[in-house]
Amino acid sequence: MAQFLQNITQHVLSATRLCGVFACALCAMLFLGCEEIEEPKPWIRVERPQMLFTDTTLLDSYDKGVLNWRLKTAYLERWADKEIVTVRPVFVDIYDSIGERVAFLRADSGSLDMTFTYVYAYGHVYALTPKGASVRADSLLWNKKDNLVRTASYVRVVSEDGDVLQGVGFESDAQFDNWKILSNVTGIFQDAAKRMKDEDKRQAEAERLNNPPSSSSQAAPAAKPAPAAKPNSAKPTSSTSQNSQPIVPSRGLPLNPKAGNP
Repeated sequence: MAQFLQNITQHVLSATRLCGVFACALCAMLFLGCEEIEEPKPWIRVERPQMLFTDTTLLDSYDKGVLNWRLKTAYLERWADKEIVTVRPVFVDIYDSIGERVAFLRADSGSLDMTFTYVYAYGHVYALTPKGASVRADSLLWNKKDNLVRTASYVRVVSEDGDVLQGVGFESDAQFDNWKILSNVTGIFQDAAKRMKDEDKRQAEAERLNNPPSSSSQAAPAAKPAPAAKPNSAKPTSSTSQNSQPIVPSRGLPLNPKAGNP
């Protein structure tokens, strides 16, 4: 009898364990069934540039076979629906008509079109002119049509003599050889007094060489005094000479006008 009860107890425990496992499985199935099923996300189209270079890239611009400028950058991109090329940073070497490097420009970023009709540099723009002057601006724009560099922003120029000029607006030729600040110009000049004196001397010397004094304006030399007349040492001669006739008063006329009639 005891053995029978022990067997029944073991069967009940086994059934209880099976029921527990079944209940856990059922709970898990119910929990998973209540959880929302995540639907797959739709495919999203990512726009990418048509042209992309992330290494050192060079762009050259020529005019009638002569190199005008060379742009060097580390990042270049161009989108399919645009003709604009974006580069960063910007390093530009500028050349003269015989191919000699005469100026340099750098900036944080830049843009240009595919036909190189303009180059726009912006962000901490720095340029070095052929004469040694430096130009700093927020932006600079080169236009191929008139071959000029312009900006409407604030600009600061340090000349080759150390003078500091600043103002608003800037215009220059493509080689930065001839430039000007357009408005609100202020400056600091090195040794201004000495340089003004030297400039005055140069102008006076140039004026003297260009306008020499004429001969008519020179004073005529003083005439020498005439020598004193020497006393006549010739012997006195008679009042009548061989070729002259003596003066004889006419008859009836008094010699003395005050005298009366005879």
